[in-house]
Amino acid sequence: MTQTMRDTQPSPPPNGKIRAFLRALFSTSLALSASRMRLAALGFLVLYAVISIKLVYLGFKPEAATSRRAAAEAVAASRPDIIDRNGEALASDVKVMSVFAEPRRIIDKDEATELLTAVLPGLDARELRERLGSKKGFVWVKREVTSHQRDEVFHLGLPGVGLIAENKRVYPNGPIGAHVLGFANVDNQGIAGIEKYIDGQGLADLHGAGFGVTPEELKPVSLSLDIRATHALRDELEKGVVHFKAKAGAAAILDVSTGEVIALASLPDYDPNKPTEALDPVHINRMSVGVYEMGSTFKALTIAMALDSGKVNLNSRLDARGVLSFGRFKIHDYHAQNRALTLPEVFTYSSNVGTARMAMGQGVERHKAFLRKMGQLTRMRTELPESAEPIVPKNWGELNTMTIAFGHGLAVAPLQAMMAVGALMNGGYLITPTFIKRSEEEAKAGAERVVKPETSEAMRYLMRLNAEIGTARKVNVPGYYVGGKTGTAEKVVNGHYSKNRLFNTFMAVAPSDKPKYLFLTIMDEPQGLPETGGYATAAYNAGHVTGEIIERVGPILGLAPRFEPPHQPFPLLAKLGYGYANVPARGGGGH
Repeated sequence: MTQTMRDTQPSPPPNGKIRAFLRALFSTSLALSASRMRLAALGFLVLYAVISIKLVYLGFKPEAATSRRAAAEAVAASRPDIIDRNGEALASDVKVMSVFAEPRRIIDKDEATELLTAVLPGLDARELRERLGSKKGFVWVKREVTSHQRDEVFHLGLPGVGLIAENKRVYPNGPIGAHVLGFANVDNQGIAGIEKYIDGQGLADLHGAGFGVTPEELKPVSLSLDIRATHALRDELEKGVVHFKAKAGAAAILDVSTGEVIALASLPDYDPNKPTEALDPVHINRMSVGVYEMGSTFKALTIAMALDSGKVNLNSRLDARGVLSFGRFKIHDYHAQNRALTLPEVFTYSSNVGTARMAMGQGVERHKAFLRKMGQLTRMRTELPESAEPIVPKNWGELNTMTIAFGHGLAVAPLQAMMAVGALMNGGYLITPTFIKRSEEEAKAGAERVVKPETSEAMRYLMRLNAEIGTARKVNVPGYYVGGKTGTAEKVVNGHYSKNRLFNTFMAVAPSDKPKYLFLTIMDEPQGLPETGGYATAAYNAGHVTGEIIERVGPILGLAPRFEPPHQPFPLLAKLGYGYANVPARGGGGH
């Protein structure tokens, strides 16, 4: 009974059990000391195990990219060196220091602002205070500080303010070659020219994927430019622009066998080390971005078209008497001879009437087809991202063919016109210009034959003849057997051609018998001078500058002067029985 009663007694309440446990836990009884020690040791063991596991986990876990680290990786991105065709440096990276801040770690924003503006002149205190007061994890304080400023910031010892080494693009030659090189921005990203082209070839994608390549891992980009020839060309061009009081000018040298651009300058230009200068509209690359009516240099294309068709030859005569009328429009010659002219005379007298008649003999559609084949009716693509679309007549009729025949009514980029004339000089191959160094074999692999070899030789013959007795005599530099063609175009002002505002061009090939280089100089609104008799046409300014360029860069480019004329300069024409055309009088002075 007693046992049964014990079994049926109710259990102590839960609160009672807890109180009993606490009395036992904190009791000073020796009997319970060992149990308490074991329990405490077990608790600490569990705690240390948790901490150790967490540390191991954090050690092996990929570290999250902080704003600071992401910025450091971005600015560490390198660009390949750019060198000229002879290995001379044109662009390279250098290490510079920049100041950054982590606003969350800055204790006193006002003090930090005051100290930083004291050692970094040019900072806007209000703007800096706003940046330091933001909730961002990373902000720039100042990019590209001097070594003295770097030391001053370091000695401030401000928590949350530090220094990062980044790459800065430098151009050791300043403005020389600027329009080809382009420039990179403060984040070392290509913005224009070859710099932008390089990014487009995969460098930007590489950096975007997080690959911080070093300069040593990147192969230098070898350009077609010769920095020595480019310097000389720019120097002579600058002298000419100043002397003839021109609004602007540009010049280039093209290797007709490879399509390589050996030198190029466009003035006014800019220093790529100061990229904000490139934003000025007057600093455009007039060789590839501007489009212009190329004047009488286009007569070379018209005559080549006529010769290649077989409808005319070097002995053909064309009616150049008086003016050529088309409705209310009249076409006249600048150096009117008022008689029938041989084809060479049409070229050396730069006859608008004779050239227009040749074009009309081909017809509108054939004329358009020929110019399209010569790459003059579509945008020319090179490595330079900056290029312009030609301005082509919407409704191309007979009058358009007449005027385009002598370089009015169709506007193209000067480098585009160079490409076409280069094909007339090199045996008939249309080769797209390039700013990357390449071989003749590589160029010919993608070239298209656009005229017969006989046509090409006839055009070289005419170019040489024009330098001897025609409008291109200013470029007849002794020893280089130069051929040339002038081009004077009246600029369109308020919808009408202005006789007082000219855009002049001059094309020259050297040497004419074995063509290697094609030279082009353009002058925008040159002025007539007393020494030129007040004339401002192409021969007196663009022609003069081209002659100076050839004489100066010839030795640089390895053109050895030959003071005895070649024995048989035009062998294909000789086989056909052609000699020098019988031109009874010298051509005029410069149209």
